[in-house]
Amino acid sequence: MDKRDFLKTSGAIVAGSMFSHLVGGQEPETPRENWAGNLNYSTDHLHLPASVEEVQQVVTKCTKLRALGTRHSFSTIADSTANQISLKKLDSIDIEANAKTVTVGAGVPYGKLAPVIDQKGFAVHNLASLPHISVAGAIATATHGSGIHNGNLATAVSALEMVTADGQVHTLTRGKDEHFDAAVVGLGAPGIVTRVTLNLVPTFQVAQSVYQNLSFDHLKSHFDDIFGAGYSVSLFTDWQNHRATQVWIKRKLATGDANKWDPEFYGAKLAKQKLHPIEDHPAESCTEQGGVPGPWYERLPHFRMNFTPSSGRELQTEYFVPRNRGYEAITAVEQLKDQITPHLFVTELRTIAADDLWMSMAYQRDSLAIHFTWKPETDAVNKLLPLIEAKLEPFAARPHWGKIFAIQPLRLQAQYPRLKDFKAYLAQHDPKGKFRNEFLDANLYSTQAGT
Repeated sequence: MDKRDFLKTSGAIVAGSMFSHLVGGQEPETPRENWAGNLNYSTDHLHLPASVEEVQQVVTKCTKLRALGTRHSFSTIADSTANQISLKKLDSIDIEANAKTVTVGAGVPYGKLAPVIDQKGFAVHNLASLPHISVAGAIATATHGSGIHNGNLATAVSALEMVTADGQVHTLTRGKDEHFDAAVVGLGAPGIVTRVTLNLVPTFQVAQSVYQNLSFDHLKSHFDDIFGAGYSVSLFTDWQNHRATQVWIKRKLATGDANKWDPEFYGAKLAKQKLHPIEDHPAESCTEQGGVPGPWYERLPHFRMNFTPSSGRELQTEYFVPRNRGYEAITAVEQLKDQITPHLFVTELRTIAADDLWMSMAYQRDSLAIHFTWKPETDAVNKLLPLIEAKLEPFAARPHWGKIFAIQPLRLQAQYPRLKDFKAYLAQHDPKGKFRNEFLDANLYSTQAGT
């Protein structure tokens, strides 16, 4: 069971390369759908190169191409009507202990990477709630964990290797290349990422405990204190009764730390048993709680790495708002509670530190992320999204690129101060739009307010 499984219980082929014998093979997956099953991909042309050289050949031969990661995006950001390329066979892991970095192939998931670097005494600074996602896919969409001082996963990147539209291999390095901050959270648009180098930190231990029933009233005066109470803090809510049903606090432990947990946290009670974010659901898929110390990679995710994905169905939406207006944004959404709750599995509230990555949702803005995990009720959710987005409009909300949203393109574009520069960068390296698709065309290039 993975996150999707626990939540389950509570076009035509057009322009592009049509060659039949593909370098590295071609694997039409059945079904050709994303992880959650809320969308079917628009092409059966899936390329599976086994080396960077084969990636170059695929890129050269295709006139249109999109990279497909672990298929955890709920939006159509990875879709293509022509060709997709999977990098899952690029699975190398090379640690440079002296430099305190690791270079990974684009197909490596965090669940595979974490134990390898931990054995060498290293860690990455943060992890998302699911360990199954690939490093390259996560950074392309600014996927994040949580922590008031922790940037999204892409902030660990120190170098990026990609194959650009002309089939050439380019490496961009932090501090050396002027377009590094454009390329890292690149939305798959600058090129096909083949390798990523991450900065490492010394391995560390984490203990996690859960508190129940935190009144939202405490957030008004103690917002940063609550979200800063651990290395990573998440609040879960069903939007009823003006409270968080659970508060998950993950603390980084120093040597000799007493690891004591108070029986109350702003009026919330320390849980006496292991809990699942959804009330009364079995918690065996969740990472260890009760203050039991463990390796960083067995505590920072919410769900255990040895639980593989299954056939659960859900929808996900997430909006980033300024952290200093987080309480206001929460109370604005709360006004829709009776419309939201019937279609909701759970909402998670997390903080993410600001960064300088041009297309990151946290670009130059400490943020609160309001994440909705919906029941697979597409029509109902699609009707709700404009209502939620209207409530969040005063906060200049930025939707997660890999989740579903309804924000009109011009409003979305206005949230990214470096968008013009980003598009100029893309025009320079991909003048014919080889890596563009309908999602990028609609959200980055459309000049019509209602499309």
